[in-house]
Amino acid sequence: MIGFICINKKVGHSSSYCVNKVKKTLKEKCGHMGTLDPLASGVLPVGIGQATRLFDILLNKQKVYIATFDFAYTTPSLDLETQPSFYSNKVPTKDEIEAIIPNLVGEIDQIPPSYSAKFVDGKRSYKLARQGVEVALPPKKIVIYSIKLLDQISSTSYRFEITCGGGTYIRSIVRDMANLLNCYGVMTKLERVKSGAFTIENSVTIDELLTCKNPEKYLIKPQDVLDYDDLILDETTARKLLDGLTVNLEKLDGLYKVYNGETFWGVGEINQGILKMKVYVRDL
Repeated sequence: MIGFICINKKVGHSSSYCVNKVKKTLKEKCGHMGTLDPLASGVLPVGIGQATRLFDILLNKQKVYIATFDFAYTTPSLDLETQPSFYSNKVPTKDEIEAIIPNLVGEIDQIPPSYSAKFVDGKRSYKLARQGVEVALPPKKIVIYSIKLLDQISSTSYRFEITCGGGTYIRSIVRDMANLLNCYGVMTKLERVKSGAFTIENSVTIDELLTCKNPEKYLIKPQDVLDYDDLILDETTARKLLDGLTVNLEKLDGLYKVYNGETFWGVGEINQGILKMKVYVRDL
């Protein structure tokens, strides 16, 4: 079995817990793409079998989150994992927030939270932070495509829709936003509603998967999550590719979904008219 199951993860479940449930249900090798913290919910793509080989390609896709930020206080972890540490003297208005949003959009250097899975001298940053060790992580270049203020849900909390690239920490956004507003901020809720081709609409909860008599119906074909053009090889050309011979094609340079007839093989790349397979998703 090769493909993806898009899990709609519940708050409280770890990403590993979801993968283990899928693995036990389908009795196949599995892995997840784009970890969601236990306090977050939403889209968690789980690769089945050889589809896990596509993770590196798919990680660069756009992601969309619905996040709730409270500007009354902050915590060391920038979410509800830890206790409040500092309180704001003043909570920003909707107009004040919308005025600073453009400063946070685009290609930026973002500093990850100290409570993160980044390595510092061979140790996880969050483990050091929990021990009270001062952690200074280097900034990482990320892309934030848009931040939309959706509504105000309490006297101190606002809900946002955030579209960003891979590697973005939403908790860092609330920290940076609060710094610009001269207050403190914490992320109190986070839902990922889209990750590339994976959406809430094509997701399934763990409970739904476990109680389904035919869980395979939720399997998403690997070719259906890729937005490259099709490249269909005839038998002779496909055999040359397998034998390691040079395959010349009059096609534009770039990535393609490669088929041998009707059988999907994986992702190939054409460079100066020469085709090479970048990722195979089936055993040959």
